[in-house]
Amino acid sequence: MKNIILLLFFSLSITNYASTSTNNKSINKMMTTPKDSVLRHVVIFKFKADATKQQITAVEEAFSALPSKISEIKDYEWGLNNSPEGLSKGFTHCFFVTFKSEEDRAIYLPHPDHKAFVTLLTPILDDVFVLDYWTN
Repeated sequence: MKNIILLLFFSLSITNYASTSTNNKSINKMMTTPKDSVLRHVVIFKFKADATKQQITAVEEAFSALPSKISEIKDYEWGLNNSPEGLSKGFTHCFFVTFKSEEDRAIYLPHPDHKAFVTLLTPILDDVFVLDYWTN
């Protein structure tokens, strides 16, 4: 009888562990890429001191034209730094490019229109900061 009780307890423990392990994997997957989550590609520019206003405007316009050229871009916005904290380290322009999947981002990065944009940007770019994340 004691062996039957131990066997029953052991079986229930294994079943509970397997269920918990499966649930934890599902929860972890949902936390990294929730169903309604989108992938944000954040790009922040610091331009060279000798970059002209016309060159910077050309970069702004070229980046803003990418959503009409690359269908994988689901949303786009940008703006200029106006933080009063003084912590920008010379970075002035912030761009948010939104994708539905990592596959869409993988199409965007080597896309000929994106590469043409990078070619326009590179001569006046002092530094760039890029961060990608899944929204929560």
